[in-house]
Amino acid sequence: MSRIHSIGARVFIAGMALAGCFCLALAFSHWQSSDPVKFACYLTAALLASSLKVSLPGIEGTLSVNFLFTLLGILELSLPETLLIGLASTLGQFYWRPARQLKLVQLVFNLSQVTVSSAVAYGAYKLVVIHVLHAPGPLALLVAAITHFGCNTAAMSTIIGLTEDKAIAKVWTASYLWSFPYYMVGAAAAGLVNFLNRHIGWQSSLLVLPPIYLMYRSYRLYLGKLETEKRHAERVSNLHLRTIEALALAIEAKDETTGEHLQRVRVYAMELAKELGLNEDETEALRAASVLHDIGKLAVPEHIISKPGKLTPEEFEKMKIHPIVGAEILEQVDFPYPVVPIVRAHHEKWDGSGYPNGLAGEAIPIGARILAAVDCLDALASDRQYRKALPLDEAMAKVVSEAGKSFDPRVVAILHRRYIELEKLANEQPLQAPPKLSTDIKVERGLAPAAGFAESASANGSGPASNSMALISAARKQGQEIVELSRQVGTDLSGEDVLSLLSVRLKRLVAYDSMAVYCPKSGVLVPQFVSGENFRLFSSLRIPHGEGLSGWVAQNHKAILNGNPSVEPGYLSDPTKYSTLRSALAVPLEGTAGIAAVLALYRAGQDAFTADELRVVEAMGTGLGIAIESAGKPKASAVGAGAK
Repeated sequence: MSRIHSIGARVFIAGMALAGCFCLALAFSHWQSSDPVKFACYLTAALLASSLKVSLPGIEGTLSVNFLFTLLGILELSLPETLLIGLASTLGQFYWRPARQLKLVQLVFNLSQVTVSSAVAYGAYKLVVIHVLHAPGPLALLVAAITHFGCNTAAMSTIIGLTEDKAIAKVWTASYLWSFPYYMVGAAAAGLVNFLNRHIGWQSSLLVLPPIYLMYRSYRLYLGKLETEKRHAERVSNLHLRTIEALALAIEAKDETTGEHLQRVRVYAMELAKELGLNEDETEALRAASVLHDIGKLAVPEHIISKPGKLTPEEFEKMKIHPIVGAEILEQVDFPYPVVPIVRAHHEKWDGSGYPNGLAGEAIPIGARILAAVDCLDALASDRQYRKALPLDEAMAKVVSEAGKSFDPRVVAILHRRYIELEKLANEQPLQAPPKLSTDIKVERGLAPAAGFAESASANGSGPASNSMALISAARKQGQEIVELSRQVGTDLSGEDVLSLLSVRLKRLVAYDSMAVYCPKSGVLVPQFVSGENFRLFSSLRIPHGEGLSGWVAQNHKAILNGNPSVEPGYLSDPTKYSTLRSALAVPLEGTAGIAAVLALYRAGQDAFTADELRVVEAMGTGLGIAIESAGKPKASAVGAGAK
């Protein structure tokens, strides 16, 4: 047994100890022994038999064949003699070459339950003999054997279930039910010895020793088979675990922000699963799905996953495939529990407005309903590419507001009641760092792919900048100013002149509160031109390539519409600074050898920029990257309002 820590286990042990003391007191108050020599021989044989013990499958415990002498005592000895045989053989079982040191509380419980089981079996035998059959017989022995088996195994299963937090019925089924036939064989052996004793003499009891050894060998062979099957099951389970870990590592390689999030979601989900009473298969499925639910993002372009802004409808269509792809990937693993339905449905909503299948209410698997709520809570309370983390209380309030719409109200109610406790529990879990994958190394070998090299997009004009010609055509319809600016970019203007002219002309077409142009320098984007509000704030930024709004635009050569300015590295990291800007529009300015600059506009309103304004900015930016390259990179200057 494990450490005795639960109140239920302590109460059960105390009750069993009191019952054992009562049985001993009752028995020894009427001590009698009709044949001390026979009792001594039975006691000695029982002590020898107690050394023939086997380990029980799945739990900490042993089982010996000494119960046979308890049955013999019930048939031929008095109650106190029978109890002494049971107590002595139990002590021998636990102290003869013990596998581990037995604690006092464990010894007390085992002696108590053996005493109670033997006394109840003795009473059942006498009851059948005196009041039912009116004479000894096989039926009375069968009742005694079944009673002894039931009391003994039920008590052991109960205390193991209480101390190890396992289902009592499952403990009994897995660890004790298999021994019932052996109890019946033992009862038959005891009945045979009793028959021989009556016709030959009690010395015939020696004949029971070979059957006892055969029972022991049968125990060993059967449990050896069980142990082999258990090891095989553990290997399969470990294989699934390693598969889960490998797939989770694949997600980590795609999106490095998910590691801690996945671990926290798993902690939350497991606690909710306990409270909602999920069965073992549902719980194990949820455990795996909490780690693997985003595996389908492997099929989503990386620039969409890492985009620090709102997705376009086309990008969202790409993102919506990840539950389906994730389910299809996991179908190949053949999990022994239903992981796939949870992964497929983890973006379904309670009111049926989710995806991919529009499931609603109880039609959504319970694991998916749990996962959806806890995933949303932790996502809101964590930093993301497109926004800063919300305080946990605010994040929980948002989840509560979606109860009955996005989430199962019952799941949200439990989460709301326990989220502070679960947050503390999640923080106590050590974060296991995954192996570092070689995603940032340069492979020196390999001269060219089999099909040869294609020309770079920046070299042949087929990249994102070439698409701006179509946007210029659309922008011309919106105003002659765009055409005039496009012509002037080709003149001999300095970089500062180009950016100043851009600021003036752009202001006529697209309203903004601040404008910044960032140019790459040694892997970092440095502001080369800033105008409007928060001048000093934007002038101080140094944005690593690939990070924040502008870093993502530079890395992926794609624009962002209505991104969150606060995700720029260094933005508002100083508590003395303040900004009211809530929307950003950023576009790449392509040069001859890649990104020459990133043009970013900022506004105070939420979702302040429109798609038409994005097209205007992209059209006006055509050719500016080359002009900036040719003119050099002037030092930062300011136009317009000063800093707030």
